[in-house]
Amino acid sequence: MDNSSGVGVLDKAAVVLSALEAGPSTLAQLVTATGLARPTAHRLAVALEHHRLVTRDLQGRFVLGPRLGELAAAAGEDRLLAAAGPVLGALRDHTNESAQLFRRQGEYRVCVSAAERPVGLRDSIPIGATLSMRAGSAAQILLAWEEPDRLHRGLQGAAFTATALSGVRRRGWAQSVGEREPGVASVSAPVRSPSGRVIAAVSISGPIERLSRQPGRLHAATVMAGANKLSEVLARHAAQQEVQNNA
Repeated sequence: MDNSSGVGVLDKAAVVLSALEAGPSTLAQLVTATGLARPTAHRLAVALEHHRLVTRDLQGRFVLGPRLGELAAAAGEDRLLAAAGPVLGALRDHTNESAQLFRRQGEYRVCVSAAERPVGLRDSIPIGATLSMRAGSAAQILLAWEEPDRLHRGLQGAAFTATALSGVRRRGWAQSVGEREPGVASVSAPVRSPSGRVIAAVSISGPIERLSRQPGRLHAATVMAGANKLSEVLARHAAQQEVQNNA
């Protein structure tokens, strides 16, 4: 095994996690990607699942778990997650709706941070929840700026169209009404890396009766401001790192 640390079980666990970085995997796919024996791959994946380093999607496939994001935030290495809590909390307080941060993982999107509405009717999406890339305003955001080939594949079976995503790119935000779940509406906006690539989506979601059938009219500006704030945090950190590296 390349880059062996001398501790075999840790090396093999690292290989499993690296394989899952590419997206959800069945056990058979994990065996192929890692080169590990089937019993070994299964044992390691289940052990990592116990510690929330690995979880499973709705199809029972193995995916990276929420504990990885929590550890990165605690270490201060993931500036996006570290900054997300206060921004989502402010967004929730301003809109009086639940707020989330989503990242794409393969053919799914994962909620990596959330601020729940404390009382009343709400759309509860827990941290670690794996949702479809085929519906919802966050899915639209995470797909809209993809390369043409990947965008075309993502539209197959989607609840939204290429025309809708063109509008998302033009406006800079997305909305959905009953698209992911009946009775639920949402508004999302992109978080960008210092290079300008869309790496996450900030969302608010709640019942249509509060958000209406045009939720973007109510909250698009606020959601965009929250997403832009997170993009600015990443840009400042990158600039600081460049200064330190050149010192």
